[in-house]
Amino acid sequence: MNHILDEPVSDPLPLYRHRDGIAAVDLLAVAIAHLDFFTWLAEHPGTLGAICAQFGIHPRPADVMMTLLAAQGLVTQSGGCFHLTLRAREHLVAGSRFNLAPYYASMKDRGPTLDMLKVLRTGKPANWGSYDPQAWAQAMERPDFAAQFTAAMDCRGVLLGPALAKGLDLSGCKALLDIAGGSGIYACCIAAANPDLRAAVLERPPVDRIARECIEKQQCSARVEVIAGDIFKGALPGGFDAHLWSNVLHDWDEPEVRALLAKSHAALPSGGLVVVHDAFINVEKNGPLHIAEYSALLMNITEGRCYSVAEIRRYLSDAGFEWVAQKPTAVGRGYIAALKP
Repeated sequence: MNHILDEPVSDPLPLYRHRDGIAAVDLLAVAIAHLDFFTWLAEHPGTLGAICAQFGIHPRPADVMMTLLAAQGLVTQSGGCFHLTLRAREHLVAGSRFNLAPYYASMKDRGPTLDMLKVLRTGKPANWGSYDPQAWAQAMERPDFAAQFTAAMDCRGVLLGPALAKGLDLSGCKALLDIAGGSGIYACCIAAANPDLRAAVLERPPVDRIARECIEKQQCSARVEVIAGDIFKGALPGGFDAHLWSNVLHDWDEPEVRALLAKSHAALPSGGLVVVHDAFINVEKNGPLHIAEYSALLMNITEGRCYSVAEIRRYLSDAGFEWVAQKPTAVGRGYIAALKP
């Protein structure tokens, strides 16, 4: 099993940033070419609510847009109101000699830019109308599609899994539940790093079958089981004193995130540990830039976004957990751990 904890010699972070930031330029183009956002904000410093009301945009993508603009050094926030920086005033406001809006106008009618505008206005992901869960489940029965899907889950996990497993203290835990754990790569890595710990992956069909196959290929079946279930239907399985949410919560909006953490609190025993492993925005919500860019991608294709450290801490506290630690793992990701008193 220990081969699963091998880590690369070189750092793939630049490659992650290229892929994760692909939607950020379209979000910026919408702000410039469709909304003329910076010209308005120059004269009307405002709150997030005022911005949503002025432009008719949804709070979730609006929050992502303002975090991105802050990380890009185009806005600052003071007293709950957003203000333009000098760079934005010089280069993105109508009437400025150096205004770059015409340069971005050529992007206005690009398909991805128009999709981003639709997301801002509706709050729904760009693929909302075309996603068919039943068709996806049927496609997962095809070996070629299943292999492609599994590879997509695994390729990130083989890097992040060992970093998480080696940096996470589970010495007081006996059983870990990897919730919506995909291929099981994180559970396998954690089991390899903690010989006295048993682990299980909770996944809905047909991914549960794929997870079993992947776990068997990793030679971890003796230590890692798979439980079929849906995170939104019923309670989470009992019998575990640690829960892992790895790259899951960022797919969902705040009400769903709160509901899922509440389910963890209900299922865990006193002293149980919950671990949220993800890409986090900083407390000030003005960076890091590559995470703000990644959040634009998540906002565009899922119902979620990247959450700030302060937001996750608040959600955990409201669910009844007590903060334990925050530590980095790899390629800009990290984990937050909290205990059920």
